Amino acid sequence: MEITSDLRVGQIVKSKAGRDKGRIFIITEIVDDIYVKICDGELRKVSKPKLKKIKHLIVYNRVFEEIETRVGKNEKLNNAYIRRLLEPYNIQI
Repeated sequence: MEITSDLRVGQIVKSKAGRDKGRIFIITEIVDDIYVKICDGELRKVSKPKLKKIKHLIVYNRVFEEIETRVGKNEKLNNAYIRRLLEPYNIQI
């Protein structure tokens, strides 16, 4: 998948390239057809999300609807809230 038409704000992704390889993130903004902004509330805070190419991400089907609605209403996101949502997905194997 290398286009943003299949992506949604609030969707879980995993980095497959770069310094943050293997980390789980949530999409906070779709910039254009190539880039998205992602955060995890820990390494990448909500106030300074990572600009990442889609081709460097593994996209999962899980979408947090509450993130999508909060971003749509311009409500503030909290780093602790993002970490709490991603906690079950950050299991080390």
